Amino acid sequence: MDIFDAIIIGTIEGFTEFLPVSSTGHMIVASDFLGIEQSKLIKAYEVIIQLSAILAVMILYRDKLKPSQILLWQKIMVAFLPLAIIGYLFKDPIKALFSIEIVAWMFIVGGVIFLIVEYFYKEEKAHITNVDELSYKQALWIGIAQLFSFIPGTSRAGATIIGGMLLKMDRKSSAEFSFLLAIPVMGAVSGYDLLKHYQDFIGIDYTPFVVGFVVAFVVAYITIKLFLAFLARFSFVAFGIYRILFGIVLLAFYL
Repeated sequence: MDIFDAIIIGTIEGFTEFLPVSSTGHMIVASDFLGIEQSKLIKAYEVIIQLSAILAVMILYRDKLKPSQILLWQKIMVAFLPLAIIGYLFKDPIKALFSIEIVAWMFIVGGVIFLIVEYFYKEEKAHITNVDELSYKQALWIGIAQLFSFIPGTSRAGATIIGGMLLKMDRKSSAEFSFLLAIPVMGAVSGYDLLKHYQDFIGIDYTPFVVGFVVAFVVAYITIKLFLAFLARFSFVAFGIYRILFGIVLLAFYL
């Protein structure tokens, strides 16, 4: 992997990780286009850029990291628990689910679900307009919704956002809770992968890793800001349509 590859993959990770479009599918296409095999080195690189994306969220929401926000973080950890437990118990069967066909179909299914939810959703009837207003029970339900992200192509962000909207959260607060929930989720996943692949960092050229880290951070930071501005004016319909089209393209080119 050279610097060019690092920039491309870092950009895609930063741009897609927090949008409801599944970073997995986009990484598949990018890696195939660039001719990059899923080697141990690439797995190690993906850990680095995921940590970069987490850092972007932490800086943007640094006010939510203060001790005064302990109640919010208790709710976030409640939402995190279902994924942590199921992921630990069934990690091998979950990995066996991965295939381009499943990714493609879940892009399409997820897109249809977004369109259906948006068709019936009324923003003006949202009961929750701030993440601090979420109850422990509602946080748990969002955590349960997040379990669907184990199916490749579903999108962790998409699953949690849909879960929030079904609980009468407005679009902005649904997205923000998804961002905050990503901190323990991605932190745990990246930490676990880092322990598995730490030996792959020995004796390598760190330049692409550093470049990718910076690129992923900057892109993730900008994407989150633009995404929130987008939600202030528009719905998720465009993302639903995009998911369907992207899924069809995957089916057409890879199957």
